[in-house]
Amino acid sequence: MSVTTASPVPATTAPGARTLPLVRDGLAATAVAAVATAAVAAAGELAGVGAIVGGAPIPALGFAVLTAIFSVVGVLLALGLARWARRPRTTFVRTTLALTVLSLVPDVVADASVTTKALLMLTHVVAAAIVIPAVARRLS
Repeated sequence: MSVTTASPVPATTAPGARTLPLVRDGLAATAVAAVATAAVAAAGELAGVGAIVGGAPIPALGFAVLTAIFSVVGVLLALGLARWARRPRTTFVRTTLALTVLSLVPDVVADASVTTKALLMLTHVVAAAIVIPAVARRLS
């Protein structure tokens, strides 16, 4: 009587098994960031710092909408990096931090008061602080 042992077969993952948590957490972070940036803008307004650029006010809802749009772009970037990058988490974090810094440039040169510029930059940092770690956690 001989005993044979089977060698372990590597588990295969369905194609969507890794992307579903990434998309789910990315969209959840997007929603949180959109609400947070709108809240920061509203708090700024209550504190007397209006988001007025070039003479036109930016409504709090505008912050939420733009945060949602660019955060979804970030999730799409993460999906692409998860598929094609050798080190997706590192590449995602470095890329999104660089893009966050670049996103501050229009705020610096905007036709707005110094306090409005600071408010605009704060909303970028708040959104990045919420979305980047949430998405990066799901990248290998």
